[in-house]
Parts: sequence; C-alpha cells; structure tokens
Amino acid sequence: MKTVVCACVVAFVVLLVGVGADCAAQDMGLITGSDKGTYYQFGLDLQKLVKSQGINLSVHTSKGSVENIFAVYQRPGVQMGIVQSDVLAFVARLQSDPVLTRIAKKTKMVFPLYNEEIHLLGRKGITDFDDLAGRKVAVGREGSGTYLTARLLFKLSEVAPAEMLFIDTTEALGELKAGRIDAMFYVAGYPVKLLKDDVTDKDQLVLVPITNKSILEFYPQAEVPAGVYAWQPTPVVTAAVKAVLVSFDFRRKDCDNVGRFSQILSTHLDGLQKGGHPKWKVVDLNYPLRGWEQYDCVRKHLGKASAPAAPRPGQNPVLDAIKGVLDQ
Repeated sequence: MKTVVCACVVAFVVLLVGVGADCAAQDMGLITGSDKGTYYQFGLDLQKLVKSQGINLSVHTSKGSVENIFAVYQRPGVQMGIVQSDVLAFVARLQSDPVLTRIAKKTKMVFPLYNEEIHLLGRKGITDFDDLAGRKVAVGREGSGTYLTARLLFKLSEVAPAEMLFIDTTEALGELKAGRIDAMFYVAGYPVKLLKDDVTDKDQLVLVPITNKSILEFYPQAEVPAGVYAWQPTPVVTAAVKAVLVSFDFRRKDCDNVGRFSQILSTHLDGLQKGGHPKWKVVDLNYPLRGWEQYDCVRKHLGKASAPAAPRPGQNPVLDAIKGVLDQ
C-alpha cells in the first residue's frame, strides 16, 4: 500500500513540476539597433506588450542589420531581430561564404513592419542628393543597414562623393555639426530620436531631398512630413526601405515561442498603433514583401496556408543592384 501511495505522490509532484514549467514565463530576445533609433523603440513597445502574456522579452541594442542577422543565427537567447529588407538580400548574395549562405537560406520573415525613410542630413546649401558629388559624406558603420543602403544609392545614381566615412550615426552627427563633413545618412523610420533630441535650428542643418530618378526606380518614394523635426518646416521627398522582423528557421521550442509571439503581436496590433511608436500606425503585417518567405512557425500560429514560392533570381531589380555592389 505504501508503495502505491509513494508512487502516486511522485506522479503528482512530477505533474506539478510539468505544469509549473508550462506556466512559467518564456524568456526571449530581440536585437534591434541604436537606443536612439526606431528599431529599439519598437522593441520596447513589444517588450511591454508581451510581458502581460507570459513572455520576458530582452531587447538588445546593436550596430546594424548585418550584426542582427548573425545574432539571430548564433547568439544564445536571441530568437528575433529587426533588419532592413535590402540587408537580407545583401546577405543572400554573399554566396562565396558558406556560413552566410546558410544564414541567408534559413533567415525567415516574421512580419514586414514599416517603411524606413532615408534621412540625408546635410549642411545648408546642399539642395538635393546629386549635390553630394565631390563631398565628404558619412555612410554609417560597416555592416549597418545605413552603410549598405548609402552605397547602393551612390551606385544607382552614379553620384561620386569625394570621400565616404564609415562611422556610426552619433559620431557622424558630431562631425557634421563641427563642419568636418558635408552630409550624413541615417536610415530609420521617422521620427528618429537622434534627430529630434540632438539637432536644433542653431546647427544650420537640413534634410536633403532625394529625387534622383535612378534611385526612385529601385526604392519606393516616401516623404518626411513638415514638422516631424522642430527644425524642419517643410516636407521632404526621399526614398524608403522596408523594416522586417526576422527569425531563424528554428525547430521545437523556439519555433513555438516565435509563433506564439507573432500571434500576440497580430492580435494586439491595434493597441500598439494607439499607444506605441508613431510608426506602428503604418504597419501592415500582411504586406506582400517580395523575395522573402514567412516563417512556417508563424504561419501555423496565425492559421495561414503554406507560403507562396519566392521569386526567381533576376525578378527583383533591387537584388540585382545589390549584387552589382558586392561584385565590385
């Protein structure tokens, strides 16, 4: 009889432990960007959202999109990242590196997010992108999304600056204010915290329009409305890149966790649009982003059918332009 009772007690304890494990909050990680950028603000909004749903989301800063793809692939506890869509293509094209080839093949879209406007900040007197010819321009730290996009813009437009400086955006802004460079790029969804907090009328800086026809044939045209920044009184035409929430092709636990996370995001998008960063208002989770496949674990939790086949090489001119940059 004692044996039976003991067996029952052991079984009950095991059951309780199992239930406790299932009910325990799940730890997940999201890698974003600079703590003054839109990626990071999105991360904080998501952290707040999922906490009440039993997910402890750690939000990590980073130096750029390429770092984020590597982190999702290999950094423990980081299951997701936010990157630029052209950076995904950049990695996919580095076919000489077997590790990067595997990463590109296994990197999956969770959701498309929003258009990231290309902020070209310059000294007064620079009136258009084409005026960058012969100038000193900061294009972002190597490996960042800003760095890749800026290089592509110069290739597409055939505009040749005198010098490209590979420094991060905070350092670039300091150099620009000091008059040691003529312009800087920052690819991020407006309003960008760095430009709101650290630029004033006294700096005598302007957002420079990007109207080059060759650029706007490859990237969608966008606009930074008047007054987004206190020192910017008029709307500015520019181009945009899509920001994408990505994961790796994980199986088992991470697959389920990312799927559950996506379900929470999908069903609470309206709350984020009301109380989160202003860019949430333009997020379309069903936007058909060409060339990238949605993670099957996400589709399963959203009750979607299998993903359509990705376009064949040569069907996307942006990817072809990226390949041209990498072949140089």
